Amino acid sequence: MATTNGLDELVSFAARLEGVSTAALVAADPARAAGFAVRAGPVYANFARQRYDRAALEALFAVAESVGAEERLRALFSGEPVNATEGRAALHTALRGDLTGTESGRQAHAMAQEVRERMRALIDGLAVSQVTDIVSVGIGGSDLGPRLVVDALAPVVGGRFRVHFLSNVDGAAAQRVLAQLDPARTAVLLISKTFGTQETLLNGAILRAWLGDDRRLYAITANPPRATAAFDIPPERVLPMWDWVGGRYSLWSAVGFPIALAIGMDQFEALLGGAAGMDAHVLLTPLRENLAVWHAMTAVWNRNALKLSTQAVLPYDERLKLLPNYLQQLVMESLGKSVRLDGSPVAVDTVPVWWGGAGTDSQHSFFQALHQGTNVEPLDFIGIARPDHDHPGNHLALLANLFAQSEAFANGQSSEDPHRSYAGQRPSTLILLDELTPQSLGALIAMYEHSVYLQGLVWGINPFDQFGVELGKQVANRLLPALEGRHAAEDPVTAALIAEWRERASLSR
Repeated sequence: MATTNGLDELVSFAARLEGVSTAALVAADPARAAGFAVRAGPVYANFARQRYDRAALEALFAVAESVGAEERLRALFSGEPVNATEGRAALHTALRGDLTGTESGRQAHAMAQEVRERMRALIDGLAVSQVTDIVSVGIGGSDLGPRLVVDALAPVVGGRFRVHFLSNVDGAAAQRVLAQLDPARTAVLLISKTFGTQETLLNGAILRAWLGDDRRLYAITANPPRATAAFDIPPERVLPMWDWVGGRYSLWSAVGFPIALAIGMDQFEALLGGAAGMDAHVLLTPLRENLAVWHAMTAVWNRNALKLSTQAVLPYDERLKLLPNYLQQLVMESLGKSVRLDGSPVAVDTVPVWWGGAGTDSQHSFFQALHQGTNVEPLDFIGIARPDHDHPGNHLALLANLFAQSEAFANGQSSEDPHRSYAGQRPSTLILLDELTPQSLGALIAMYEHSVYLQGLVWGINPFDQFGVELGKQVANRLLPALEGRHAAEDPVTAALIAEWRERASLSR
């Protein structure tokens, strides 16, 4: 029988608070602004503008306790098979530290350290070559994490290697990347866990032919024999992945090789250190002072008590503009499930739609709908306290907009003119990093990872499988022969679409 883990009781708390404004909640609790804030190392988060009071918050923490959050976090770190549907551990935390002292954790951490030494040696070898540019070929978890970190942290000037990313199977993507590069000065990384990913293999073939020299071709995979068979890449240029690290949790592994090439191996180690610091906080801190628990239970409140169906991520730093894209996969691929671990239907709503954009640009696009549209969307604002540029006036203006939008969404504004009236009551969390460094970015990403895991516990689902990704690919593989003219499509609508495409494609340009 499906269970709600006490989530249905939260609805009564939401009903009690329905007519209470956020401003009234703050006014009624003078200690709220400080008491609803949590710091973990370089990451500070303020939850005072969420639409719950202390009683509702206690109910949320009671839900976390009821699902054994502390025990299940220890199980995650200890290497227990928390990926139950595939019978695997999810030991991505061991890539950056060993907090539990278990044998499986020690072994995983030792393997990760050995691979990082190999990464360092490969980087040193490339550094004395004529290579100036790296093309990283992968998709999904083999692309989004490294792409985010490189975009956020690669130096504006002075980096040894320029790293470019190619993910989409669309040939126009490869054309655009290659147009700006010299094959004689380029190395290529092929990143695929199985080395059977269609997009990566097709793009890899294009890059291999373009290079004309296999000596600058590298692979990161859990299937080294296939990399050697398909692309003739020798073992010394193949870095391993493991089945106990899911794709969207893999940037801390050899999948982070493009990160290390872009920012340097020491800075990559600092990224891991920042994540390890957040791991320690999450594992060792009581629930009521635990940043990931606050974040996860706030997400549960907004989804299950307030029935809100999307979540916006709004980084007020241009360097974090890809964070919403990264979090879409991390959260929606992990929590986009409607079946519990025991196979029964989930009795409550699970993951909302995650989306967003960077401020201040997004203020001039979708903020109108957020302020005055008919839907209410919860918001994660992310800002940086100290910039690393020499334009203090710009940074003060950026922070003014960040704080102003958080205030305006919460409090709104009344007006006799209904067109200039703002309802407010848009819940938000404001996350502030001391500065944007490898350490702080590592901590921020790890916080979101643990929040996802905790939400999965509450909903009784497995956040580590992604079977839903497979169906469309299977159908595409069946349809490719139909597009090639070797047989007809079985689905009548698809057959009509292929016929229309064939007619259009045959027209002269």
